[in-house]
Amino acid sequence: MNGKAGFQGGRNIALKVPPHQYEATVGFYRDVLGLPQIEAGRPSMVFAFGANQLWIDPVPGLSQAETWLEVVTDDASAAAERLQAAGVVRCDEIEPLPEGFDAFWISSPAQIIHLVCQEQESM
Repeated sequence: MNGKAGFQGGRNIALKVPPHQYEATVGFYRDVLGLPQIEAGRPSMVFAFGANQLWIDPVPGLSQAETWLEVVTDDASAAAERLQAAGVVRCDEIEPLPEGFDAFWISSPAQIIHLVCQEQESM
């Protein structure tokens, strides 16, 4: 490794929706668009979205939907250093990650949340 992290888009896209919009949102992707359902585990619903996976998660306290993206890297430690040096806001408190999962949360300048994870760690 040369100390420079490489980045690429991950396969996961998450829609964080207010609970009062959850059923209608799931119905839109399932019934209107007819996307294949991958998982139906509560609280998340996961659909095939081309080469990606679309996660729909109900989040209490939200007033409007948010889109979260996954970015994979070949070196999570170098990625963290590179992003910090660029002044990127890290926001690990946004949502807990599983124990031992080599990943962290950042926010883009437009306030889009991104999960940055080691390639083999992708959800």
